[in-house]
Amino acid sequence: MSDENTSPSEQPEIEMPESFEEIDPIETLRAENSELKDRLLRTVAEMENLRKRTERDVADTRSYAIAGFARDMLSATDALSRALLVLPAEARESSDPTIKSLIEGIEMTEREMQRLLGKHGVKPIEAEGQKFDPHKHQAMFEVPDPTRPEGTVVQVVQTGFAIGERVLRPAMVGVAKGGPRAGESAEAVDKSA
Repeated sequence: MSDENTSPSEQPEIEMPESFEEIDPIETLRAENSELKDRLLRTVAEMENLRKRTERDVADTRSYAIAGFARDMLSATDALSRALLVLPAEARESSDPTIKSLIEGIEMTEREMQRLLGKHGVKPIEAEGQKFDPHKHQAMFEVPDPTRPEGTVVQVVQTGFAIGERVLRPAMVGVAKGGPRAGESAEAVDKSA
């Protein structure tokens, strides 16, 4: 009953818990806004990365789509080259006109196949005189040659081909053995002997 006798101005003040006083709606909105901006920027960056990756994949697909077909065509081109190598020069010159025409037709076909392969990005791998690179060359044998630096390609058995940066077929090569190391001069080897 004592409560009834107290005047409204004397009523005890209700204290708000500290947790309610510390929450500022503006700060809450700012934090939420900042979080949403961060998520938006991350999403935009992910989408940009996805777009770039997709463009790169499409470009790779375009560039390398013919790799299997080109590999098969290289076999046919090699067969034409071997057919021409079998004929001695004397047989080419002294043969009758029909055989000469056949030989010329095979030569033209081989050149055209090489041109078309090149048009589509299939290029021969330069090997002779280069330092042996296991990514581009396949060593078939070693050649003892003290005049050439060791590890240098001295003979190409079969030309290798690449499409863009990818090797379709490594060059089959013979590699020098016994000469000075790559970068070492022949004089330095002679002085040490």
